[in-house]
Amino acid sequence: MNAKFKLLTLVAIIAALAVAATQFPIAEWLTDLVRWIEANKETAWLVFIGAYVAATVLMVPGSILTVAAGYVFGVLYGTALVSISSILGATLAFVIGRALGRGWVRNRIGNDARLAAIDKATEQRGFFVMLLLRLSPIFPFNVMNYLMSLTGMKLSHYFFGSWLGMLPGTLLYVYIGSAASDLTSLIAGEYDAGPWGRVFFIGGLIATALVTVLIARFASRTLRETIGVPTESATGEA
Repeated sequence: MNAKFKLLTLVAIIAALAVAATQFPIAEWLTDLVRWIEANKETAWLVFIGAYVAATVLMVPGSILTVAAGYVFGVLYGTALVSISSILGATLAFVIGRALGRGWVRNRIGNDARLAAIDKATEQRGFFVMLLLRLSPIFPFNVMNYLMSLTGMKLSHYFFGSWLGMLPGTLLYVYIGSAASDLTSLIAGEYDAGPWGRVFFIGGLIATALVTVLIARFASRTLRETIGVPTESATGEA
């Protein structure tokens, strides 16, 4: 299977999942699952992890499961379950995306110094890039799993950067779920993130700006080094 065919396979799978999300009552299925977990919460934690991982790989929004974890399991246990589930799902999606799409991207980069510099920047500074991306509210969680798999980012950087970057948001939404009095309205998205939600959003916007600057800065430096132009120490670049 050549690189182009693998990429087309990945694109076809993602497109099919996007269409399926609009044609099937996924929200209702997740609601039924949450109700079952609530009724069997002493033994259903493994089912919850499996469902969350599957939802992440299949690009199903996991917000319902995240807030529901707080309602069903409480803040500490719910945060632990969501943290484990989300990083496992994100890592599996990353591995799948890399196996199917990375080869084509590497071939396309070829001798293009600018694209190679950006790719190198994500490889060298992958942990910080991923940490900031996960803190940002702009970049969709499920999309980033597959998109970043196409870059030169190391798996270890992706894993730890994602895990730490997702923790604040996980804690916030699990807490919201734990404070809810009604599961039906919670699943319907009828909840207010409150002042902490606004703080998280503003912090995420700052992270968005930082990751943009970070990638541009290190890509620029890598490009200058690649084409043989020395980096000026006066610029203050690290």
